[in-house]
Parts: sequence; C-alpha cells; structure tokens
Amino acid sequence: MRAVDLCDLSGCGYAFVKKYLLTGLLVWVPLGITLWVLNLIIGTLDMTLSLLPTHWHPDELFGVHIPGLGVIMTVVVVVTTGLLVRNVFGQRLLTYWDGMLRRIPFVNAIYNSVKQVSDTLLSDSGNAFRKVLLVRYPHADSWSLAFLTSVPNEVTRLLEGDEYVGVFVPTTPSPVNGFYFYVKKSETIELDISVDAAFKAIISMGVVTTPEAVAQLAGTNP
Repeated sequence: MRAVDLCDLSGCGYAFVKKYLLTGLLVWVPLGITLWVLNLIIGTLDMTLSLLPTHWHPDELFGVHIPGLGVIMTVVVVVTTGLLVRNVFGQRLLTYWDGMLRRIPFVNAIYNSVKQVSDTLLSDSGNAFRKVLLVRYPHADSWSLAFLTSVPNEVTRLLEGDEYVGVFVPTTPSPVNGFYFYVKKSETIELDISVDAAFKAIISMGVVTTPEAVAQLAGTNP
C-alpha cells in the first residue's frame, strides 16, 4: 500500500513540475526570443555609425558605447529622406537617381525587382496580400493557406478561358519563404480572416489561430 502511495506521490510531483515548468516557459520563451531579435536589430543598426567619421563616433565623443544610437541615426536619416523627396527638388533628385540605377547592367535587374516588391509592400496604394485563400496544395486532397497577389498581364493573356489568380503559399514557421503560382479562381476558397491572423497561424504552425487560443496558451481567459 505504501509503494502505491509513493508512486502516486511521484506522479503528482511530476505533474506539478511539468505544469509550472510549461507555464514558466510560456513566459520566458517569447520574452527571450523578443529580446534576442531586438538585440540583433539594434546591433545591426548600430553598424550604421561606422559611416560617420572616426572623431564623430559616440564611443569617441563620450568614451563609452551607448547601444541604440544607430537606431536613432537610422530613423533620422529615413525620415529626413522622406521629407526631402516630398518636394519638387527631392522628386527630381529621386528620378535622376532611379534612372541612373536602372541603366547600370546587372544592378538594374536587382534594383528593379527589389523596388517593385518594396513599392507593393510599403506604398499606401500597394495591394500585396489583399485576401487570404485556401488552395489545393501540395496535392488535390489537401488545402493550404495562401495569400492573393497579382497576375502579370502576359500570364493573363496566355491563360485564356478560366480566370486565374496569383497566390503565394508561405512555409511554416518562416512565412518569408514559400511558393508563388497561378490557380483557377474557381478552385480557391476565400476566407473571412485578416492577413495578420493568417500569418499568426502559419508562424505558430497552426497552434495560435484566434485570440481565444492565445489566451488558452497563456493560461488566462479571454
């Protein structure tokens, strides 16, 4: 009888440790990853200070390294650039710079591709990832989350008959990679969820799909 009691006690202790260990991990893992990402970003942006003359470096001026000054410098440069290109002179300078880069062999291919993507993602009139769809991928008996993009005019002209749409199927847990292809619009299902919600589902590998699921993971009620 005593052996059974000890076994039960051991099982209760294991369940106790497991419960609170997981609860602690749910607190520290997101915090740790967030701090790691912030440290990586700040460290990368601090490298922009190397563009300054040596005697202007904060380390030389203050005699101590102050993390985050590169972030401030980057924000100031980006905002100042935005202010400059909003006027007539800035627009002309931007047009000249843009035209010069487009005329350089090899460089123009990279520049044009990156500019098209950035214009689509960052501009107010951009239409990247307008809707969330379900498409049959990787085979006809399965469904995957996909984002509606656009179809080039040349592709539309060649794919006559049925209406096709461009879709991007991201990979899990890194949605920056994925597959881009064209499917018949009639073979897709449009979902009534936001792009942000779809990204959360993809990054979490389907674990976090709703605010209720997030609350449940955190051990609280929504």
